[in-house]
Amino acid sequence: MRVLDNIIQTLRQRKMHMTLIDPANQSTQKAGKIAEIAGRVGTDAFMVGGSTGVNRDNLEETIREIRQNAPGKPIIHFPTAARVLSPSVDAIYFMSYLNSKNVNNVIGEQVAGAVLIKKLGIEPIAMGYLVFEPGMKVGEVGEAMLIKRDDAKTAVSYAIAAEFLGMRLIYLEAGSGADKPVSTSVVKAIRKEVTIPIIVGGGIRDGKTARSLVSSGADVLVTGTLVEEDNFEDRLKEILSGML
Repeated sequence: MRVLDNIIQTLRQRKMHMTLIDPANQSTQKAGKIAEIAGRVGTDAFMVGGSTGVNRDNLEETIREIRQNAPGKPIIHFPTAARVLSPSVDAIYFMSYLNSKNVNNVIGEQVAGAVLIKKLGIEPIAMGYLVFEPGMKVGEVGEAMLIKRDDAKTAVSYAIAAEFLGMRLIYLEAGSGADKPVSTSVVKAIRKEVTIPIIVGGGIRDGKTARSLVSSGADVLVTGTLVEEDNFEDRLKEILSGML
């Protein structure tokens, strides 16, 4: 089954969790350990990528470690640039950084990578990507016109535009390492106006936060920075329990 079809089918039954592993942030051996723990605890899929420092070597090595340590879990490329792509993933977020000041992030990298993605046979999943304050590194590198975390009006406008453009997912990002995620009021407002699944990432560090986001309409939660810390298993279990 194609990855997007699996996501849509699963979301008809329950919410989903994805673990983000950044190849530049740890050794491949540690990436494998993260994958083993997250897969065993119950994450639904893995996203692989990051804002800086990702290259073909560490990307491929990280994908290999995930495959070996969490067999059967889909691996989705969370891309940095068209020059770093892998045929080893199950799908790629063909994402447009909608609130970037740099048109290259909105459509340029997508044009640069489209032919190769097709040749490699990677499943593309069209996604609108929105970065909110504080934005962290992805906001800086992506030259974001950061959306205030409680600015529902602006966020809803972007989300509706993404759905009208045919995007299949909308991702609300506060940035890896953010102290808190996008506000629940923004998630609620977007949920009322669009039918496509809502992914929320950045700043999700406990079960209470996870529960508030899914109760507000988030469909998929992403955990990244937390799993890079030592002894994260119990905290990840708490987040997953909060989503039930």
